[in-house]
Amino acid sequence: MKQYLDATYLKTAEQAGISSEENLEIVKSNILEAIDEGFKLIMIRPEFVSLAKELIVRANSKLTIGTVIDFPNGNNDLEYKINEAKQAIKNGVDDLDFVVDYEAFKNGEIDKVKHQILECTRLGLEHGKIVKWIIEVAALDSHQIVQLSAIIKNCVIANFKENNYENVFVKSSTGFYKTIDGLPNGATIETIKLMIENAFPLPVKAAGGVRNYQEALEMINLGVKRIGTSSAKAIANGKEAKTGY
Repeated sequence: MKQYLDATYLKTAEQAGISSEENLEIVKSNILEAIDEGFKLIMIRPEFVSLAKELIVRANSKLTIGTVIDFPNGNNDLEYKINEAKQAIKNGVDDLDFVVDYEAFKNGEIDKVKHQILECTRLGLEHGKIVKWIIEVAALDSHQIVQLSAIIKNCVIANFKENNYENVFVKSSTGFYKTIDGLPNGATIETIKLMIENAFPLPVKAAGGVRNYQEALEMINLGVKRIGTSSAKAIANGKEAKTGY
């Protein structure tokens, strides 16, 4: 189970309602916990990648580092995405989780979205990184989830060799999308099924909404290759997550 879990902490100090110093300590504790627990990856904001690298090297750990790019809305231009990704690569990141410009996609700007997917994926793969595309399922209907998953898949198949497929994921959620009426803002069984069916042969990451060991096991049995959660330790130990992501 642990090798499926991407331990995640993506709140800013403002979002957490604490000081920058307090937030930094939470980031440090999450990194050290991920090292101690033997998780696959620690997922943190770009400004903390260098810190994570330092702590991992010091601990002689195999923990990998992921960060989010153009988070959480994905609506900046290609240059912004590329520059943020290049800085993360320079700082020692292993996984680049780009947020798709899903509003542009919904507005029919398909060529723009395809171009961003192509160029950002190329950048990541050329530097030996794993690339994930967050499609924000809570912002999409079922048809749009199918369509956007297929767009990413077709872009990768058309432009990259088969041995790269396993390194480009379609990922469900940021965990920061605001839904109405208490609707889920993360992965559900239904959305993950649609993603797996339409992203194949690309792998899928379920992020958000996986709150206990049984739910994580259900996702793995569906075929997901990674699970993003802010409660990785609780899930791995068979306990209920205390947070929503």
